[in-house]
Amino acid sequence: MSASAPSFVLPRPFLKWAGGKTRLIGQYQPYFPENFKTYYEPFLGGGAVFFYLAQQHPCLQAVLTDINPELINAYCCVRDKVEELIELLDEHQSEHGKDNKEYYYWVRSRSYKTDTEKAARLIYLNRTCYNGLYRENSKGEFNVPIGRYKNPNICQKDLLRSVSSLLTSAQIEVRKFDEILNFASTSEDFVYFDPPYYPISATSNFTAYSRDNFQESEQIKLRDVFAELAERGVKVMLSNSNCDFIKAIYSDSQAFKRVPIPKQIEISASRGINSNSCKRGKVKELLICSVEIDT
Repeated sequence: MSASAPSFVLPRPFLKWAGGKTRLIGQYQPYFPENFKTYYEPFLGGGAVFFYLAQQHPCLQAVLTDINPELINAYCCVRDKVEELIELLDEHQSEHGKDNKEYYYWVRSRSYKTDTEKAARLIYLNRTCYNGLYRENSKGEFNVPIGRYKNPNICQKDLLRSVSSLLTSAQIEVRKFDEILNFASTSEDFVYFDPPYYPISATSNFTAYSRDNFQESEQIKLRDVFAELAERGVKVMLSNSNCDFIKAIYSDSQAFKRVPIPKQIEISASRGINSNSCKRGKVKELLICSVEIDT
């Protein structure tokens, strides 16, 4: 009997990611610019905004970057080696079903050699770890415990193939966020920043996605990059915490003395990760948008 043809699945994030924007797209949509040629996302994560925009703009040129080499490697392998990746994920799916806890911690402790093996490890851990959280210890080691899933969908073949097709023309690289200044330069460029959020409580850093914490000085540096891009006429959007510090730095007339102060829009979001379960639920976040200069 011949194998059934793969079903078509709309491309969407293939990784679970803390702070992912899939559920917020409807609130963001009114603020996305209509006219642009190249889309940049310097904090890629799960890529929800990219997947949405790529379907709205079929000829979209996309430059997707992040400082996390494991994440970028996974995207590149989905784009370039999806069938090989699927074979490895099938193996993980099978082995996880035999003794999920022992197998999870064995995979988590291993170092793999090839890019595809590393990508399969990341996707496997992402689909089976606690809340899909990516977190590293001070040594750069993934240290999230196993999640409580009865039958996790580790190998989403149709989704991976769909994503692979969409990523074919995307430029995907490891870069620091400020390197965007070497590329985005005109009103035909659109940049969306989704940085690690400014912590609003002592436990907020639980969602940190790398061993390099995004300190207050980095938030100010990002604000300055935002202002420079806006001055060039680049269309810029940024997500962050709804707190006095973020509101203040994006209202600073000295930082935005050559361009209008950005718009600040409150977004209603769900927080699913907090060490205190009572603090999970609806919260307000900020969506900050550059204002185009009339010419």
